[in-house]
Amino acid sequence: MSSTDYQGLLQKAVRAGDIEETVDIIQKVLQEGINPVAIVDEGLIPAIRTMGDLFEQGEVFLPHLMRAAEALKKGMALVSPLIEETTADQGVANTVIMGTVEGDIHDIGKSIVALLLSASGFNVVDLGASVPVNKFIGAVEDRTGDSIIVGMSALLTTTMSQQKLVIQKLTEKGLREKVKVMVGGACVSREWAAEIGADGYGLNAQEAVRLALEFA
Repeated sequence: MSSTDYQGLLQKAVRAGDIEETVDIIQKVLQEGINPVAIVDEGLIPAIRTMGDLFEQGEVFLPHLMRAAEALKKGMALVSPLIEETTADQGVANTVIMGTVEGDIHDIGKSIVALLLSASGFNVVDLGASVPVNKFIGAVEDRTGDSIIVGMSALLTTTMSQQKLVIQKLTEKGLREKVKVMVGGACVSREWAAEIGADGYGLNAQEAVRLALEFA
């Protein structure tokens, strides 16, 4: 099975919520030596992102999205231990405070990034979805002795301004210099990250991990 073949087939299986097919494809490509991080980044994430977009557009409904999410979880259960094995020796000890910003309940992509960060040796504090500005600030204040990265996800254009508000509040509280801020999400761009004063932008889960490792 070629790289291109597996990507398309895996994405199709996840979108269809076909757990058996999702597991079968992943098992086969793992045997062929495909990098487990690539499986997540090139197969699982694009599939669930597409489903999220279709859901927002009203082209699929909640049961379809939930079935796709279940297939995603089964796939992640296969690759997560392998990712942990390959990254366990990096010895990173930084704390990453992760959350989807207030007003945005999408948290599958953010959760995948959190998983990969944890597997890479980071101490991940996952605040969940629709996280208020003050909750981000409180999480930073609670970890005064740590080296901290704040990661914020936004999938809606109506909520991305919350990323800017968190950075502004960090500055007001005198906390901005002690943290690195990275942002991501379907509606977020490198230009937006620069505009709001973030330290970096992750286009996908793999890039977010790479960025965090640079900050460490």
